Amino acid sequence: MIHVTRDLLTVLLEHAADRDPAAVNLQLSATRAGEFEEELGLDPQTPVLTHFTLADVGGSVNAVFGVDLGTPAGRGRARFLSHPTGRLELSKTDDLAAIVLVTVPPYDDDHVAAFDRAGDGIELVVLDAVPPEESVPE
Repeated sequence: MIHVTRDLLTVLLEHAADRDPAAVNLQLSATRAGEFEEELGLDPQTPVLTHFTLADVGGSVNAVFGVDLGTPAGRGRARFLSHPTGRLELSKTDDLAAIVLVTVPPYDDDHVAAFDRAGDGIELVVLDAVPPEESVPE
């Protein structure tokens, strides 16, 4: 079972629709359920997908120095992919991660699914929860 916040899923689906007919490939990050201010009814260690990283973030530094600054430390073990002309499944050409969310047109809740690295479907649970507020240390 994979958990994702409603706000993140909404933004991801809107991004896929806006980029259509181009494919979307975004890295996703999770927040532990115990870090949310509200009680989610989940084990505190359960990861909940809450954030995404734009594909271009840190690209120039990575290209020159081989250092990935676009992925926050300890995050990024999931991906969001759109298949504008494909099927709602993983393909052999997809970038894989431990968890992959795939969407197809018309990019709504009925056209998104979660898969493991092997391409097996996983139940996707959407939570109406807001992740904890984050700020840059001073």
